[in-house]
Amino acid sequence: MKKTGAQLARFALEQIGVERTFGIPGVHNTELYDELNQSETITPVLVTHEVGGAFMADAVSRTSDSIGTMVIVPAAGATHASSGIGEAYLAGVPMLIISGGIHTESGHQFQLHDMDQHTLLSPITKGSFHIRSHEDVIPTIYAAYQLAMRGEPGPVFVELPYNIGNFLGEVESMPEFPGLEPRPKFDQTLVEQAAQLLVEANQAGFFLGWGAVDCEAEMIELAELLNAPVATTLQGLSAFPGNHPLHTGMGFGGYSVPAAEKAFAKCDTVLAVGARFAEIPTGSFSMEVPENLIHIDINPKVFNANYPAKVAIEGDAREVIPALLAAVKKLNPQGSDNAMKEQIAADKKAYLDEWLAHDSGDRVNPAKFFQALRRKISDDTIVVADDGNHTYLVAELMPILGKRQYISPTDFNAMGYCVPAVIGAKMANPDTPVVGIVGDGALLMTGMEMITAVRNNLGLVVFVFNDGELSQIAQAQEIPYNRKTCTVLHDFKVGALADAVGAEFVAIHSEADIESGIEKALHLASQNRPVYVDVRVDYSKRTRFTSGIVKATLKRFATRDKVRIISRAVVRKITG
Repeated sequence: MKKTGAQLARFALEQIGVERTFGIPGVHNTELYDELNQSETITPVLVTHEVGGAFMADAVSRTSDSIGTMVIVPAAGATHASSGIGEAYLAGVPMLIISGGIHTESGHQFQLHDMDQHTLLSPITKGSFHIRSHEDVIPTIYAAYQLAMRGEPGPVFVELPYNIGNFLGEVESMPEFPGLEPRPKFDQTLVEQAAQLLVEANQAGFFLGWGAVDCEAEMIELAELLNAPVATTLQGLSAFPGNHPLHTGMGFGGYSVPAAEKAFAKCDTVLAVGARFAEIPTGSFSMEVPENLIHIDINPKVFNANYPAKVAIEGDAREVIPALLAAVKKLNPQGSDNAMKEQIAADKKAYLDEWLAHDSGDRVNPAKFFQALRRKISDDTIVVADDGNHTYLVAELMPILGKRQYISPTDFNAMGYCVPAVIGAKMANPDTPVVGIVGDGALLMTGMEMITAVRNNLGLVVFVFNDGELSQIAQAQEIPYNRKTCTVLHDFKVGALADAVGAEFVAIHSEADIESGIEKALHLASQNRPVYVDVRVDYSKRTRFTSGIVKATLKRFATRDKVRIISRAVVRKITG
């Protein structure tokens, strides 16, 4: 039978359960866009910029069972999308990128968009495929999907040349997708060793990353059996309910909130699940981990990379954790009193009270804002945060209550994530409320993408933490430099942006506006209207993370460098 490559690609994407694609049509992919437009199960979504499309695809994968998928033009489409692809790669998020390609049989050089996309994207993808014939289209997309989902997930790139995608070619059959390959088995002996360590510990603690996000029920039961405090990575905030009495917050150590610092000071054994001990959640590697470290991860490369493990178990947490829970139960652990829970509760209250007592002047106290937001939104609301000072305010002041209900950029740490990701999350979860927290600096990067939400009648709310600075870096500049360089922003009118893209606008310019402003924004969103909310936030009080990370980084410097930096800071404090 004769089929265009576009027809074959559409069939393959339908087979693997793709529900929508993100991108911009161009010369090399118009045939594929036409095919997708005829699909009964796939909706092609037009974006304003491919990086926005990549962040949307990322959010789809993080918040649903469908793989986030892009359909882009070659060259510029790939370079534009690369930040979003890199974010997914370092976060272990599956993504499928289908790109057009030049005419491989034209015989001409210097064609439009002619570049080696595979070399460009190789550092930020699990693999790439260059389709060579019509017969290769379907099996290649199946293979790319398998690779994206197998082991530690990640993005995979497929190039569909113009002459294959647009023209007819002979194929013998169109095979159905056989299903994902089974997950590899884990070592049960190691699981039993881990269980023994946990039960024999004077005090066990848990450190959960994104890899534990689908084991919430088992992790709760295990934590309660062992009376173990639970800390998470930034990405893992939704792996354990933030309102559970054993939840302590992001990370543990001098950079974490007091509840985590005090609870984990007592731990002689730590169970880490789906966490790679990266720089952010370890407080720039200042986290102190006991000798008895049990590390469970699907990617064996993370074992012993930054912290040595007593027991390292390679496997999918969705299979390993139930086995570990069963092994612990067999050992009949003896429950303890409520002292740990009471201490955590007291420390959390004291830290929150400290924030609530802070005088924010005529601006908005972040703790008061997040308290009100938590009360006003439903328990199942998905919260999306961008990169910036507000990221750590969310981590410290905004409890996340359920699995996959919090997403943000992490190790790649790309600003501009929030607005597109809110859109992607809402498209993937149309019946679930979605809100975003973005700084004014990140908004300037991708804020125009809200027009995609307007075009698709998406009811969502993006709260813009507006302080006129790139505050996370501005605060980091204050101590060593006593000045701000390239971190002060031009006055930006969020309301004008909302008007430009057709979104609704709400202002929260003082604490008196918090309750009514949030209520109004959520009401508008319930009517399928996207909303920008200008929050004149007060960043004068630093998070524990911000203060702790500065100290931790300084400690790692050589004595000579410490003296130079401290001396300069003192001199500039005196001289201005």
